[in-house]
Amino acid sequence: MLTDLPNVLTLSRIAAIPLLVLFVAIRTPTGDLAACVVFAIAAITDYFDGKLARSRQQQSDLGRMLDPIADKLLVAAALMMLVGLDRLSPWGLYPAIVIMLREILVSGLREYLAGVRVRLPVTNLAKWKTGFQMAALGALLAGDTGAPLVHLGWLHVSFIGEAMLWVAAALTLVTGWDYLTAGLRHAQSPPAQ
Repeated sequence: MLTDLPNVLTLSRIAAIPLLVLFVAIRTPTGDLAACVVFAIAAITDYFDGKLARSRQQQSDLGRMLDPIADKLLVAAALMMLVGLDRLSPWGLYPAIVIMLREILVSGLREYLAGVRVRLPVTNLAKWKTGFQMAALGALLAGDTGAPLVHLGWLHVSFIGEAMLWVAAALTLVTGWDYLTAGLRHAQSPPAQ
C-alpha cells in the first residue's frame, strides 16, 4: 500500500520539501530557478497521485490521509521561506496568512468530521484555488532573479506571483467558508441513533 505509485508520488512531495528549502536558502538566481522547478514537479504530483489512484483503483485510507498533509506541508514550507527571506512584499503577507489559516481550518474540520464518519469532498472551486496557489508560489519562488523572462516590460514575475496569490487567497476565503458551513451543518445535526 505504501509502495503503490499514487502513495509514492504523495510521499515524493514531502521528500521534495528539504530540497526546496535548500534551493530557496541559497539565494541565487540558479537556486531560485531550481526551487521553482522542484516546487512545480512536486505540485504536478498532486494532480497525478489522485488520478492514478482512481484509475488503478488504489485509493486507500493512507492515501486520503497523506495527500492533504503533503499538500499543506509543501505550501507551508514555500510560504514560510518566501516570508522569512523577505521575498514577499508587505502586501503579499496578507494572502499568505489567509492561505495558511484556511489550511489549518480545513485540516481541523476534516479531522473532526472523520471522527464522526463524514467525508468533506474537495470541490471544483477548491481545485481551482489549488491551481492558482501552486502557480503563484512557483512564480514567487522563481522570482525576478530565477525566472527565464526576468521582466516583461514593467511587469515583474514576482508581481505576477503576488497577484495570483491574491486570487488564490480570495478563492481560499470562498472555499474555506464553504467547508466551514458544511462542517458546522454536520456538527450541529443530531447524532445518529
